[in-house]
Amino acid sequence: MKRNSRVLWAASLGTYAFLYVPLVVVVVYSFNDSRLNAEWVGFTWHWYDVLFHDEQMLGAAWNSLVIGLVSSAVATALGTMAGYAMYRYRLRLLPVLVLTPIAIPEILMGVSLLIFFVMLNLTLGLVSIILSHIAFSVGFVAIVVRSRLAGMDDSLTEAARDLGATPWRSFRLVTLPLIMPGIVAGALMAFTLSIDDFVITFFTAGVDSTTLPLQIYSMIKIAVTPEVNAVSTLLMLLTLLLIVIATRLAPGALRGE
Repeated sequence: MKRNSRVLWAASLGTYAFLYVPLVVVVVYSFNDSRLNAEWVGFTWHWYDVLFHDEQMLGAAWNSLVIGLVSSAVATALGTMAGYAMYRYRLRLLPVLVLTPIAIPEILMGVSLLIFFVMLNLTLGLVSIILSHIAFSVGFVAIVVRSRLAGMDDSLTEAARDLGATPWRSFRLVTLPLIMPGIVAGALMAFTLSIDDFVITFFTAGVDSTTLPLQIYSMIKIAVTPEVNAVSTLLMLLTLLLIVIATRLAPGALRGE
C-alpha cells in the first residue's frame, strides 16, 4: 500500500510539474535581461516597459479583452438557455445544433464562418470575430450548465411551483442560484477560449482587428523575445484574477458546490 502511494505521489508530482513548470519558466524569463531566451543573464523590468510602450501589442490586447468579454457574456446567456432547454425538453435535434461547433475541426469552422460572412457582405473586423467566438463558445457553456442541471434535485423546483411560484419565479429563485456555479464556470471557459483562440480568429479577423494571439504569432516568426513572456505573464495574472472574482461572486463555483 505504501509503495502504491509513493507511485501515485510521484505520478501526481510529475503531472503537475509537466503542467506548471513551463508556466513558471515563462514568468521567470519575462524578467530576463537578454533579448534571447536561451539563457538567464540577469533581472530586469525592461521588457515590461517595452510592452507597455508597444502600441501594436497594447491594441491587440485591448481587442482581445473586448472580444473576450462581449463574446463570453453573450455566449453565457445563450449557452445557459441552450443547456436548460436540452435538459428540460429532451429534443433530439437541439443537442446536435448546439454541440456541433465543438465537434467540428476549428479550421473547418473558421473557413465556414469566413464564407458565411462573405455571403452576408459583412466587413471582417471585431464584429465578425465576436460573432465567431460566440458561435463556438455557446456549446461549451451549454455542456457545463446541462451537467449542473443533471445533478440538481427537481423536487425543489416542484415544491416552489406547489407553493404558488410562477415558472419564471421558480427559475429565478430556485433553479438559477443552484446552477450559478455552472454558469460561472461556463463563462470563465468561454472567456478563456476566446482570449486563446487563434485558428478561427485568423480566418475571421480583418486588417485592423489584430488580437493578442495573432500579434504574438506575427512576433514569434522572427524571434521569441522576453516581451512575449511578459504579455503571457500578464495574461496568466488576468486569469487568476478572474478566478478570484468568480469565487467571490459565486462561492463554491470552482468546487462544484
